[in-house]
Amino acid sequence: MTSWLYLHLRAIGHALSRLAAQPLGTLLSALVVGIALSLPGGGYLLLDNVASLVRGVSGSPEISVFLEVGASEAEVAAIERRIKAESEVASYRYVPREEGLRQLEAAGLGDVLGGLQANPLPDAFVISPRGEAPELFDRLAQDMQTWPRVAHVQLDSAWVQRLHALIGLGRSAVLMLAGLLGFALVIVTFNTIRLQILTQRQEIAVSRLLGATDPFIRRPFYWFGGLQGALGGLVALGTIWAGVTGLAQPVARLAETYGAIFLLSGPDWRVSVAIVVFAAFLGWLGAVISVRRHLAGA
Repeated sequence: MTSWLYLHLRAIGHALSRLAAQPLGTLLSALVVGIALSLPGGGYLLLDNVASLVRGVSGSPEISVFLEVGASEAEVAAIERRIKAESEVASYRYVPREEGLRQLEAAGLGDVLGGLQANPLPDAFVISPRGEAPELFDRLAQDMQTWPRVAHVQLDSAWVQRLHALIGLGRSAVLMLAGLLGFALVIVTFNTIRLQILTQRQEIAVSRLLGATDPFIRRPFYWFGGLQGALGGLVALGTIWAGVTGLAQPVARLAETYGAIFLLSGPDWRVSVAIVVFAAFLGWLGAVISVRRHLAGA
């Protein structure tokens, strides 16, 4: 175990020395990787922020449960107990028929309602589920529609379905872009490692004469590709954060025009780690392919 760790630490040191020996080339490679990865990374982050902005502007989707006009107080209380018992209900609000009538009068329908002899509106509950998946809304609505004294259940989920469809389409496009750019970055690392092998051909030949094994020779190249990719991932994070910082104020002003308060957020630590690890993996993968392709003939 100690010798294995020593060999990897030695390979890391060798790879770092190679990166430091050519600072301009290292910087340019990191910029290529970083700028390429910032496109899908920034696009994915933008989709999440747009979804949050739309929720803030449009409000949270709700389910309205209208009872029958003749429902008694005991029956209303029974419905309320059933709503409280639902684990998928985050919150609810009871709207008595008198309050509904006042809301219509405040909306300018007082003249129309004044000609009615009795209040035609039913008692209602406005429910906010735990989540925004269309399947959750449909399931709750179908269940509540079967409750006694429930006349109608109205879903406020049409815009949620459209939003989920658009976000799903956007994420699919971002994943396709990430795959294409990832393939391009593997090719970039492949060529970089190929040049490394060509420039170290004599050193590799001497190492083999001295008894160096193929894993011993390959290990520094693997670490070189992985570290170069990780540097590109850090550049991608810096690019994304620069974009978030630059767009924060314009986005906040746009949200204010819709009466919403919205702050553009950058990637959290999980997303940040994922970007760096993904970039390091692409660099390592390009190095593996290149080493297995070119080292045999070195």
